[in-house]
Amino acid sequence: MLPLVVPLSGVPGGASAATARPRAGVLDAPGAGAAQGGAPSDAGARRRRCRVPAPFTLAYTAVLAVTSYVTAHAGPALVHALHQGSSTDVAHLVRTPVLVLLASALWVAGGFASPFTLGFLVVLTALERRVGGARTAVVFLLGHVLATLATEVPVGLAVLTGGLPGSSLHRLDYGISFGVAASVGALAGLLRPWLRLPLLAGFGAMLLQDLVAYTDPLTNWGHLTALAIGVATWPRLRNWERAHRLAAG
Repeated sequence: MLPLVVPLSGVPGGASAATARPRAGVLDAPGAGAAQGGAPSDAGARRRRCRVPAPFTLAYTAVLAVTSYVTAHAGPALVHALHQGSSTDVAHLVRTPVLVLLASALWVAGGFASPFTLGFLVVLTALERRVGGARTAVVFLLGHVLATLATEVPVGLAVLTGGLPGSSLHRLDYGISFGVAASVGALAGLLRPWLRLPLLAGFGAMLLQDLVAYTDPLTNWGHLTALAIGVATWPRLRNWERAHRLAAG
């Protein structure tokens, strides 16, 4: 018995049906698209979940923990030599300004349990999450460097004019407090007014109280100067925040 052969041309739409692509419901079902694009999407989600929230702040905190451990456990003579070699006093600023400006920010005056350490961790983490690590480092260094120069240059001039003794050129000066004060001032500009005003008022009142106590007026003036430097960065910092938000998607 011969097989029955029916010409496709005789069937209405037969040729086009034979060569037609499968209907969208077969290959383009919702599950199929998700399966094709699911892997990259899942990988991106995993990368976002595994991203370190504030790498600059955490790395810097680890360095401060190490130097604080050295301060607490090394011999007094060694600790004094390290602090003296990192001091941003006038004598060191004249000879090796870049070295001491960087080295002085590796130590915490008062040890790791100092309130400035907690302030450092909280404030810089919040700032870094808003503008990124590199810009946070710029704000911190800006306050640290400019406030240091604003307090030490007058000391040098006073020594030259005879207003202070020569020993003032070797005044021990190190720590992160100027950078923290500048970061507080900068962060306030990125907060809502109901958070910004209490933060500035509370921190400013604490600095003024220290200044009135007159225990270390040079450092106290440096803290107020650093706070003002941070506030002065608000216009640029808000642009940075928008750029960082766009870059992060």
